[in-house]
Amino acid sequence: MGAFGGWLRPPRLRSGADGETDRHATWLELFFDLVFVVAVAQLAYVLAGDVTPTGALRFVALFVPVWWAWIGSTFYATRFDTDDVEYRLLTAVEMFGVVALAVNIPDGFGASSSGFALAYAGIRGVLVFKYYRAVRHVPEARPLTTRFARGFGLAALVWFVSAFVPPPFRFLLWALGLAIDFGTPITAGTLHAELPPHPSHLPERFGLFTIIVLGEAIIGVVSGIAAQEWTAASVLVGAFGTAIAFCLWWIYFDDHDGSAVRAAQAEGRIWTYQAWLYLHLPLVVGLTAAGVGVLRVLTGDLSTPLPAAERWLLCGSLALCLVAMGLLHRTTLACAGRRAARRNGVASRFGTGALIVAVAAVGAELPAVVLVGLLAIACAAQVGVDLRARGPDSFPSEAD
Repeated sequence: MGAFGGWLRPPRLRSGADGETDRHATWLELFFDLVFVVAVAQLAYVLAGDVTPTGALRFVALFVPVWWAWIGSTFYATRFDTDDVEYRLLTAVEMFGVVALAVNIPDGFGASSSGFALAYAGIRGVLVFKYYRAVRHVPEARPLTTRFARGFGLAALVWFVSAFVPPPFRFLLWALGLAIDFGTPITAGTLHAELPPHPSHLPERFGLFTIIVLGEAIIGVVSGIAAQEWTAASVLVGAFGTAIAFCLWWIYFDDHDGSAVRAAQAEGRIWTYQAWLYLHLPLVVGLTAAGVGVLRVLTGDLSTPLPAAERWLLCGSLALCLVAMGLLHRTTLACAGRRAARRNGVASRFGTGALIVAVAAVGAELPAVVLVGLLAIACAAQVGVDLRARGPDSFPSEAD
């Protein structure tokens, strides 16, 4: 490589087995996540403009490829990132692709759908190129990287072709491309256990993305209050909305660990690891939708009952978050070999979600401020249940 030898380093396997036990997100990864802040904001804008079932379906359909684009880069980085010049430049190209993706989100099922497809195909094309580099330079990972390069490459080709196919057939190709994208790692079987992601780096990356999405709830509060006159009702709803976001943060991060990844590595429990991964999709969808729900509440009449669409958007998204968190709880270290902890933790989250759905069902006549207050109380009660189950010893002492 001559003078550039120190700047260009081939991919190497970084699974934690090489002694690199404590690994954190790089500055480049944090910058990369920042671009997805814009994409998630655009997705929230789509839902805020149409809270009908059709609008919600469009929101989810656009959210899935955005999330999967983040997943692809994150999983490659956790296994093979070398942070050299070539890797940084490839990541920069991916970031341009995410920007293009975000630009095309508002009309992603209309005039901009071809641009959305081309942007996604471009992001995935860069990922495929990265995996082919890993095929060449990391022979011990070749079975997995070859599978990913071929599967993701075929999916990217389907998305590229869809840009030149008229709707509605374009969207059928999108569904086919996503099926190939998701099916490629799902059917990889024990290859995940042989080459697991880094057990500390990957959970941190998922936690950071969850923080990004939780930020949308705070944006909803700020934007909604800014559009309102400062009244007791608007301040109360803003406080309740912030409290809901804080409670969701508490529930998720007190339960967030890398045990699912370690289980795949040490015990070969692939389905636990894959469940942990894919359950984050409904979680982040629900968190984003909840932020939109708070925004819609604050931009309406706070002294009157919420319209049915806004009421079900807010309550349904919160219930979805709690169900996802309940299922995620099953993958945590707290539940390892403890049926009672697994059963109680899941049941309490499911119960809180069911309570929130009940509030939506019977709360048609409740003023908006009262309904949001009840939701905040329900989320706070779940925090209390978790605190009681965990006990005071679960918190670090002053000596720690």
